[in-house]
Amino acid sequence: MKTVLIIEDEKDLAELVAFNLEKEGFRPLLAADGVMGLEKARANSPDLILLDLMLPGMPGTEVCKALKNNEKTSRIPVIMLTARGEEIDREVGFEVGADDYVLKPFSTRELLLRVKAVLRRTAPDGPKDRVVIIGAVLIDTDRHTVTVNGKMTDLSAIEFKLLLTLAERQGRVQSRDQLLRDVWGYNYAGDTRTVDTHLTRLRAKLGDAGDMIRTVRGFGYKLELT
Repeated sequence: MKTVLIIEDEKDLAELVAFNLEKEGFRPLLAADGVMGLEKARANSPDLILLDLMLPGMPGTEVCKALKNNEKTSRIPVIMLTARGEEIDREVGFEVGADDYVLKPFSTRELLLRVKAVLRRTAPDGPKDRVVIIGAVLIDTDRHTVTVNGKMTDLSAIEFKLLLTLAERQGRVQSRDQLLRDVWGYNYAGDTRTVDTHLTRLRAKLGDAGDMIRTVRGFGYKLELT
């Protein structure tokens, strides 16, 4: 049974998250402020920490820094929870060592997916992850769904496969011909303009997150965090 420490000052939200974690077979622990959270993290060595950014007394960023600077807690993965969605907040969260970032309000299903994904990703010799998370985009390959900042995005089968292909090859440039072969299939009778058309639609559907898909002039595309 994996232990998840919830450091959250909103009592109702903390108890709701704890209830849903328990239903999924996790052992939840609760802390209402940063100082108490640090004490429980050091005493219990949880498998993962859900950390609110805006905490009384000690902000979540300081809690995260303290966790990562302590030998006993430095390897515990941290998912930050916050109602503040500005890009600077996400950057600060990752800079101090957070492993993922979830914006409030969130669905408990999405949060559970992210908890499981981070645990799989950080587990030694863990199974291949069935959830791909890049920035605000979550790709659930089992359910064939994509969410952006917790909101479901309606993609066609080709758009889903195109996004997943780029996400799995994050940071690597993919030529239009390569994408035609891998996404549409070797026998596809179209031309490379088809790739451009679908990428334009995909970017539009992803909203601001579509900026992660970058055009490499004269060659193709790549997906990377901006």
